[in-house]
Amino acid sequence: MKSFTENTVKPLRGAVIGYGFISSKGHIPAYLKRAQSQQDVEIIAVADICEARRASAQEALPKARVYSDYRALLRSEAGNLDFVDISTPPCDHAEIAHAAFDHGLHVLCEKPLAVSLEEAGALLKHAMKAQRVLFPCHNYKHAPVVTAIGDIIASGKIGTVRSITLNTFRNTHAKGVPEWKTHWRRDRKYSGGGIAMDHGSHSFYLTFDWMGQYPTAVTAKMSNQEASKYDTEDGFSAVLSFPHGTAHTQLSWTAGVRKVIYTVQGACGAITVDDDELQVAVMRRTDGPEVAQGAVTWDVEKRSIASHWMDASHVSWFNSLFDQFKEAIKTGDFVGQEAREAYLCIQIIVAAYRSAEEGCREISFNPGVRN
Repeated sequence: MKSFTENTVKPLRGAVIGYGFISSKGHIPAYLKRAQSQQDVEIIAVADICEARRASAQEALPKARVYSDYRALLRSEAGNLDFVDISTPPCDHAEIAHAAFDHGLHVLCEKPLAVSLEEAGALLKHAMKAQRVLFPCHNYKHAPVVTAIGDIIASGKIGTVRSITLNTFRNTHAKGVPEWKTHWRRDRKYSGGGIAMDHGSHSFYLTFDWMGQYPTAVTAKMSNQEASKYDTEDGFSAVLSFPHGTAHTQLSWTAGVRKVIYTVQGACGAITVDDDELQVAVMRRTDGPEVAQGAVTWDVEKRSIASHWMDASHVSWFNSLFDQFKEAIKTGDFVGQEAREAYLCIQIIVAAYRSAEEGCREISFNPGVRN
């Protein structure tokens, strides 16, 4: 096992397990760019069960060793590695992460962390027992327009946040690579669920940051416009109840446009985002007892913040995420806030499915994720 001091001097040596869309278009290009600019990471091995994808991986990483499954990779490479990057469909996340911990490796894992609450909880326990980092890819936190929202809230400019809306519109589900089960996200056996399982985490962990607290209940409704073809939902709406506010999220794979629209309502102002376009309205009081009589006006600021929402690989967001993973390894933050919030995201998703099944009944839960 490698010491933290050793890892700060030598590049972190990693293996990517699963060479589908997100790893080939997102993670690997980001690693290669980082290796060139910062020399602090090296991908030495890749595993994928699809022969065609293994050939593609070898072409992208000619010096890497390529394996037909993660077990063979770990048997041969564990002694040479510091971490694994799990980029398979969610059904395999937990099994692979447990195996990595058993081999003394840190784990960077695509969301969702697991497809059940039991699996997620077991991963957090194993990471702590193994004294190895478990870190989810909560990459929306690293979109430039999202970090700008956080900065505005932290400045106090709009006051205490009272409500949030997060709308994520897609005209189709994210397609996998053509060589292997392109529509795996619509097959519960591989995905664990539909758009709630796939996109829910992104919406939920943003609400935690912006509200500055965790929710205690959810009410949800789901639909499947393509039920004749797929066994997972393609439409999802939910209301999260927080101690001091609410958050509404709407997700769709059958929208007429690809877009994100966020609003954050504060006590004395609001933020609205339409993809890269951000607007901040801050209340300015004037004379008069009523808004209708001119008692309140707003100072409005508009700006464009390039965040590349149309690029589904989100490769430009990966570098700062990896900075956090690297810092967690350095400091021994094995089950940090990111991992605990990944668990809470799954807790909400599971509760949301139950709510939808029970006629949109509000489901309460205990978000026990803070230290």
